[in-house]
Amino acid sequence: MNDALQKHCDSVIGQMFERCHENAPNFGVSSDSFSKSLTSTLTRFSNSSDAELTEKEASDFLGQIQSDDLFMAIACASGNERAWWEFDQQHRAYMERVARHLARTEMDATDIVDAVYEQLYGTRIVDGERVSKFATYSGRGSIRGWLRTVIWHSLVDRHRAGHDEVSLDEMTENVGEGGAHANFADQPVGGDESMIDQITRDRYRKATVTAIQNAFNGLEDHEKLILLYYHVENLKLREISRLVENEDSPLRAWFQRKSATREKNPAGRIHESTVMRWLEKCYAKVLQGFRTQLVSESGLSDAEIAICTQLATQDLAGNSFFNNLQVSKSAAEVST
Repeated sequence: MNDALQKHCDSVIGQMFERCHENAPNFGVSSDSFSKSLTSTLTRFSNSSDAELTEKEASDFLGQIQSDDLFMAIACASGNERAWWEFDQQHRAYMERVARHLARTEMDATDIVDAVYEQLYGTRIVDGERVSKFATYSGRGSIRGWLRTVIWHSLVDRHRAGHDEVSLDEMTENVGEGGAHANFADQPVGGDESMIDQITRDRYRKATVTAIQNAFNGLEDHEKLILLYYHVENLKLREISRLVENEDSPLRAWFQRKSATREKNPAGRIHESTVMRWLEKCYAKVLQGFRTQLVSESGLSDAEIAICTQLATQDLAGNSFFNNLQVSKSAAEVST
């Protein structure tokens, strides 16, 4: 776009942002992120035609954008709690209806909605940053039409995979829920695994086992309980969030003390995105404790820590450490 057209588009986009911000001032969307999204979409539209885009064509195109839906999507992609609350209130029931219509069984439908929520929050890490599925929504067409497509693709992928659940092994290999977990699972090991012979592996295994056990022991009761629910009892994010809403839940009192959104959300509704952020913090704390233990107690170098990280990843995939969290469940229940 030439300078005059760019200036015109910036003015229109600025007006759109002001309207959206007025409608949803608590979404935390910056004018830069909103403008970047729309400019990218407008550029793709312009490049699809051989003729140069006119100011009228640009205005007409931007006028067709579902700006409020886009504003919410950008906010959800960045993890804004209020935006997730609004999204859940407006679209959760619709997603469940679509999933039930497309899936074969009620159980399939529930699994698909859970899987789509994880995609929307972002389970994949690229260049150290969480990638939310919301980033692919451009505002061209309603967000519900886009959600229907996402649900359909997720359903197709599920049937192609030939199974309904994602194993812990696959989760580890595919990075997991957050940046901390991705770093934990995918640390470099200084060369191909075949170059690390069994003697070397045995040498570091004891230090690895001790460090990872101490890292888990350093977690607070509510952190252990979240990991227990997710990795041992295999509860889904949605199921954990409903547990927290229960007045008898061991996590309830902790949530009431810690949640910064309590006043904004008096009904106590907990989102899957909130549970996922708690998991990320647990992974980060385990990772930090693991590395600290290897440095302070074992005096290992970065290269040696990388080997230990690989060994720990294999043990986590085997689920043995998470099973040990069973011990903390009763303690957490008693303490609350």
